[in-house]
Amino acid sequence: PKKEPVPAPKEEPTPAPPAEEPPAPEHPPDAEQPPVPTDEPAPVPTAEGTPAPEEGPPAEPQAPAPEPEPEKPKAEPPSSPLALAVEEVTENSITLTWKAPEQTGRSGLDGYVVEICKDGSTDWTAVNKEPFLSTRHTIQDLCSGEKIHVRVTAVSASGASVPATLEQPVLIREILQLPKIRMPRHLRQTYVRHVGDAVNLMIPFQGKPQPEVIWTKGDQPLDTSRINIRNTERDTIFYIRNAQRNDSGKYDLTVRINGAEDKATLDIRVIEPPGPPENLKLVDVWGFNVALEWTPPADNGNSEVKGYIVQKSDKKSGKWFTALERCTRTSCTISDLIIGNTYSFRVFAENACGLSEKAAVASGVAHIKKTKTAYQPEKIPQRDMMEPPKFTQPLTDRTTTRGYSTHLFCSVRGFPQPKIIWMKNQMEIREDPKYIAMIEQGVCSLEIRKPSPFDGGVYTCKAVNPLGEASVDCKLDVKGKI
Repeated sequence: PKKEPVPAPKEEPTPAPPAEEPPAPEHPPDAEQPPVPTDEPAPVPTAEGTPAPEEGPPAEPQAPAPEPEPEKPKAEPPSSPLALAVEEVTENSITLTWKAPEQTGRSGLDGYVVEICKDGSTDWTAVNKEPFLSTRHTIQDLCSGEKIHVRVTAVSASGASVPATLEQPVLIREILQLPKIRMPRHLRQTYVRHVGDAVNLMIPFQGKPQPEVIWTKGDQPLDTSRINIRNTERDTIFYIRNAQRNDSGKYDLTVRINGAEDKATLDIRVIEPPGPPENLKLVDVWGFNVALEWTPPADNGNSEVKGYIVQKSDKKSGKWFTALERCTRTSCTISDLIIGNTYSFRVFAENACGLSEKAAVASGVAHIKKTKTAYQPEKIPQRDMMEPPKFTQPLTDRTTTRGYSTHLFCSVRGFPQPKIIWMKNQMEIREDPKYIAMIEQGVCSLEIRKPSPFDGGVYTCKAVNPLGEASVDCKLDVKGKI
């Protein structure tokens, strides 16, 4: 009987561990051994009930349960295929093309499933039994004249995507030439017109049989009261008699044949001159300068403002003159104004259509005042200009031929201007027609007309003024003719 209760306490602690952590059961048995005899009558049923959960260990099934939960959000199906379109239609087949989805998931893409449904029915039938990875597929064995809806689904281990479906059913009829829009080069960028101009555009296209032409603006049909559309077998004509600002926008052109289609966008912008600038202020006036500030116009005329033209007007003439062209900022400084004048200023805004019809005029005027400055002449020190005569260029000895006139030259300086005296062999030359003496700008000259050997000798030029005198000599030799 003692051996039987001994195993019971080892089995009794087992119900306690599930409530606690798994490592705890090793220590409690030692503490619970003394109360074993007191629980002899009752422990048998409890011991029998508790071992059942112990045999199937509860800790092991509970651990894996939370693990799959975080993995579920990671396994996302791929996104829908992109740009599903009809490439070719024959009497019994359709060729489709599309692009791979943006998201394929971690498991990667297994392939695509193509499904068809007859127009008027809701029963979709898969064309391929196994997914394939090609983004082009031809559906064969179709009946001519039927209208078929088509959709393509991307498939991976994580599931199937939302199917990409053609907007319109495809009529099974041979397309001899797929629709194609030939957008003119000048219409591939924004087409700009002025308010009041006519818009007359012809856009050619191709396709056989004759394609269906659809014009929309913002996914809505065009306003036929303002826009006229005329279609032929080869082109479509877009016409607006009198363009207005609200005609601006993007127009979508679709050319469609039995589900095969081509699209193009026509971007039209109708512009007009901008409104005048606002809040023009005369900020400051100093010297010959004026500072102005303003804000851009409230209405830019549906075109970016390129710049501003600033003009000035003086009160005397009342005429406006351009002081600054193409000012790109909303402030400027006007210089070189005339003293004593009073000026007014105005500013025009300019965009691709031209200048604003009205100008912003500054509320105040600028009066350029004359600044009072005391003129102080520069003090020049008095200089004594008095100077005795001084020869700067002496006479030079000369040799001449009998009967040929000759000149003697020298230069002198002095203040007051010195008196010049010519002498020959220390004898003053007075009024003698043979000699002509002159002085100009300090240059002294003596002309000896048709000299003879008797006229040879030593010639002296003497300069005299109140401060002194100076003289220079030279020798003249007159030779006879050979």
